[in-house]
Amino acid sequence: MHLTEQLVAHWVHELRRKTIVKVLVVGSGGREHALAWKLLQSPRVQQVTCVPGNGGTASMKRCQNLALGVNDFEGIARFALVNGVSLVVVGPEVPLAAGITDFLMDQGVMVFGPTRAGAQIEASKAWAKELMLEARIPTARSAVFRDEQAAQAYVRSQGVPIVIKADGLAAGKGVTVATTLADASEAIAAVMGGQFGEAGNQIVIEDCLTGQEVSVLALTDGITIRPLLPAQDHKRIGDGDTGPNTGGMGAYAPAPIVTPELMERIQTEILEPAIAALRKRDIDYRGVLYAGLMITPAGDPQVIEFNCRFGDPETQAVLPLLDTPLEDLLLACAQQRLGDMPPIAWKPGAATCVVVAADGYPGSYQKGHPITGIDAAEAQGAVVFHAGTQLKQQALVTDGGRVLGVTAVGETFDSAIANAYAAVHSIHFDGMYYRQDIGYRVKTVQSDSS
Repeated sequence: MHLTEQLVAHWVHELRRKTIVKVLVVGSGGREHALAWKLLQSPRVQQVTCVPGNGGTASMKRCQNLALGVNDFEGIARFALVNGVSLVVVGPEVPLAAGITDFLMDQGVMVFGPTRAGAQIEASKAWAKELMLEARIPTARSAVFRDEQAAQAYVRSQGVPIVIKADGLAAGKGVTVATTLADASEAIAAVMGGQFGEAGNQIVIEDCLTGQEVSVLALTDGITIRPLLPAQDHKRIGDGDTGPNTGGMGAYAPAPIVTPELMERIQTEILEPAIAALRKRDIDYRGVLYAGLMITPAGDPQVIEFNCRFGDPETQAVLPLLDTPLEDLLLACAQQRLGDMPPIAWKPGAATCVVVAADGYPGSYQKGHPITGIDAAEAQGAVVFHAGTQLKQQALVTDGGRVLGVTAVGETFDSAIANAYAAVHSIHFDGMYYRQDIGYRVKTVQSDSS
C-alpha cells in the first residue's frame, strides 16, 4: 500500500471511530442486557434502544426500552429509520430464523445478524449436519427421521448412550442425552408428539460424544471470521450437571481447555470451513457463528451444534473481558470489513457468570416477586445482567425463568468465582435458585495441578 493510500485508510478509520452511533438491540434477555451494557461503555455510542428490553436495560443511562415485539419487523424498521439508528443488533435466534435481517436490509437498515438463509444453521439441525458433512467439519454421526417408528427402531439398533434432538428451535431445551433405551424412547415420543411444536416434526439422532463442552462465539462478515474468547457453559439445572437441560445456568471465560494450539485447529478445521461452505451456498453470513464444541479425551474438537447468535450466558462472561470497542467489531462485520480490523484485544483475568433462576425453572415458575440487593451486589464489583426482570412502578420484579446473570471478573478463576458468588449472596427474591458449582471444572483442574 502506498503512503497516500495508508493515510486515506487511516483517515477513514479515524472517521469511523469518531462517528456517533445509535444502536438498537433486539431481545429481552441477559445476553441483550450485556450487549447494551458493553456498547454503552463507548463514548462513541450515543444511545442504545432495546426491543423490548427488561428491567435492567430500562435502568441504564443512555438506554431506553421500546415496547415492541421481537417479531414486529415493521415497527423496528420504522423506529430505526425515523431515529437515525446506525445498526440493529439481533440477539435471539427466533427473529433471525423468521427473516428480520432480510426485512430490515430491504428497508435500508444496517443489521448485525445473519439472513434467514444463514440462520438455518441453527433453525434446522438436519440442515446444519448436511453443511458440516459437505465441509468435512468434524461432528457426530447422525440420522434424520420424520417417522417415529423408524426413529425408535434406529435407536434400538444403535444402543445407548445416544442423543435425541428436535430439528427446529426449542429454546435450548430440545436435546436429550439418553443413557437407557427407555429414556431414548420417551424422548423420541415426546419430541415427535408435539412437546416442542413444529420444531419436533423432524428429529436428529446422533452418536453421543464424550469430553468437555466448549462454546466458541466467532464474529464474521461472511469472509473473515474471528473467534472471541472460548467459554464453558453449565447447561443442566442441578449441581454436578444433573437434571434437565436449561438455557444455561452459568458460564466462565476464557476456558483453559482451549489452548492457543487448539483454537488454531478450531479456526482452520471448523470456523473457516463453515463460512466457506455458507459462501458456496451463496449465503452472505454476517453476524455471530457460535460453535458448540465437544473437546474429546484425545483433545480433538467436534461440533455438537452451530448457533446463529451470541450465546446466553456465555456472552455475559465474555464481554466483560473484551477491550476492543464492541461497536467497532459489529459495524465491521455488518460492513464486511472485519479483515481490515486489528486483532481483537482482551483484558487480563477471568470472568464467571452465575445465573439466578426462579424456582421451578426450566418447568413452570411464578413471576412478579420483588427483587432486592442488586445495588449491594454491584457495590462489590460485580455486574448484574438482567434477564427475566421487569420494572413495575419503579420496583424491580421477576418476569422469567432465568432472572439474573451475576458476573464478576478476577485475576484468577478462583477470585472470579468467589466474587460472583459473594455478589449472588447479596440478592434476594422469593423462590430464588442457582447452582452452587459454577466453574467446578476449572477448580478441579487447578486442584489437580497444585
